[in-house]
Amino acid sequence: MSLPRGFLDELRARVSIVDIVARKVKLTRKGHEYSGLCPFHNEKTPSFTVSGEKGFYHCFGCGAHGDALSFEMRANGLSFMEAVERLAVQAGMDVPQATPEEAQQSRRTASVLEALDAACAFYEQKLRMPEGREAAAYIVRRALSDATVARFRLGFAPAGNALKAALLRDGWDEATLAEAGLIGIPDDGRSSYDILRGRLTFPITDRRGRVIAFGGRILGDGQPKYLNSPDTPLFHKGHVLYGLAQARAAAFETGRIVVVEGYMDVIAMSQAGLAEAVAPLGTALTEGHLAELWRLCDEPTLCFDGDAAGQRAARRAAERALPELKPGHSLKFAVLPEGQDPDDVVRSGGRVAIEQVLAAARPLADVLWDMTVEGRDLATPERRAALDRDVQAVSARIADESVRGQYQREFKDRLYTLFRPVRAFTPKPQRGGGRGKWTEPPRDTVETAPPAGPRAARANERQLVAGLFVRPVYGLRHLEAVSRIRMADAAAQAFLDAMLGVLSDVTEDVDDPALSGLIVARVAEDVVAPVRDWAERLRWAALSAYEADARITDLIATLRDRALAEEVAAIEMAMEAEFSEELWLRLRALHQERERLRGLDGEV
Repeated sequence: MSLPRGFLDELRARVSIVDIVARKVKLTRKGHEYSGLCPFHNEKTPSFTVSGEKGFYHCFGCGAHGDALSFEMRANGLSFMEAVERLAVQAGMDVPQATPEEAQQSRRTASVLEALDAACAFYEQKLRMPEGREAAAYIVRRALSDATVARFRLGFAPAGNALKAALLRDGWDEATLAEAGLIGIPDDGRSSYDILRGRLTFPITDRRGRVIAFGGRILGDGQPKYLNSPDTPLFHKGHVLYGLAQARAAAFETGRIVVVEGYMDVIAMSQAGLAEAVAPLGTALTEGHLAELWRLCDEPTLCFDGDAAGQRAARRAAERALPELKPGHSLKFAVLPEGQDPDDVVRSGGRVAIEQVLAAARPLADVLWDMTVEGRDLATPERRAALDRDVQAVSARIADESVRGQYQREFKDRLYTLFRPVRAFTPKPQRGGGRGKWTEPPRDTVETAPPAGPRAARANERQLVAGLFVRPVYGLRHLEAVSRIRMADAAAQAFLDAMLGVLSDVTEDVDDPALSGLIVARVAEDVVAPVRDWAERLRWAALSAYEADARITDLIATLRDRALAEEVAAIEMAMEAEFSEELWLRLRALHQERERLRGLDGEV
């Protein structure tokens, strides 16, 4: 709906952007403006400025900029109209309706929302009365506090048609109650009836906290165990997340949103101090759910039950997310102990236990990879080709071109690592140069230190740049690892610097010949010439792709480890003269990086 420009200008004039921002940011006055830590990115030094006179905010760190409306939308995950309505209430203004029909529909919606809130109050009251004794006993067994019950407005729906009778006495008509999803009206002319009867009730709210539907859990035997309101003009299961209104503030504060499976999981986690939990309403995650989650957090964490059904739900969510992925937006997956749900984990181990589960959450790429590779026999070339095909099919489902390209590259690297035989390259000097020999290492081979001496290091440096000249795609694929190499050989370092400059400008997938041609065209001939000569003498072009990549991997690891070893020796000497905590921490970090290098079986 479009709004008159004059109304928006008046709204902006009436509200104080300083007051609005101050609800989220601790502001300090500096002259005519205010400053504080930006709520939209992590920072330690304030770069966020608010001008009350000019009516805008600006962050010099991340570039965020806007007025009161845009801040309300971004800081609270609201749509434009939701932000307008919230600020209009604060300013004492009525939002204009564009047409008489829209005004009538707005009044009708308000009436239905009032009926739903009246039903919620009725259920809350019945929970505290004798007929709610069984529901109250269930709440006690689940160890829910009075504060938690009040926060989520839990209630009890009595047997029979008690809700309908009470609301009709209060002046509500059956048409409104039916539109709200509170009663059902049979097509055969029989009397209307309460949708929820004899159940513990869970109000379902929209993101603003307004009750739009209910869920109910049966307290005795019978099916279904859980029952939700039917879809209505205000409630669509595929777009609503239980607990969203309660979770939003915590999600913005923590930068995290956790998706669990059911009402009690959300409530138990909230009571344990993790208020940023939500749940779908008996459906698989939909595109609407994902859009809602990504408004609150770039990488929501899915924490489904540890049973087979929970893991199937996680797989469906991973597959559903693929076409919706965008740069910076993904999912993480937390694996619960076998047979347990989040409520079980919280009740047995408290917040610490569930935090440990969430801290071990895995990225979407790992889950998709495991789904595709798990249980496959890759003993033959044909089976490996089938896996290659299936992995490519997974990536192809991603609509966003840049994300799809990154997944294709990631999975290509993983396939290479999975298929590549573990080999060792042993240089075999020959007159006039020559090619080394590839051999399978014996089973009891132990790790050996990199070759000692500057001549061996120089030889490795020349071998590496020669290999990258022939196989520059490998340098592009592992740009960060290659860029960390520093060489003693001046000619090798000159080529490496020039090559990295070329690769850093490449923004699309290219093959080795195209990249080699680009390097030759953009790098001076006197820099390329010695490397070309080394490549010819070492016969890099004669190696297969797997052999070349394995050899380059080993050379990078060797050169990086040598550099780390030299730095370790220098720090140890310095510490002998004077111990400092800074040196000790650096030494420990270096040792950890060396262990990481050695633990990757040659993969960089």
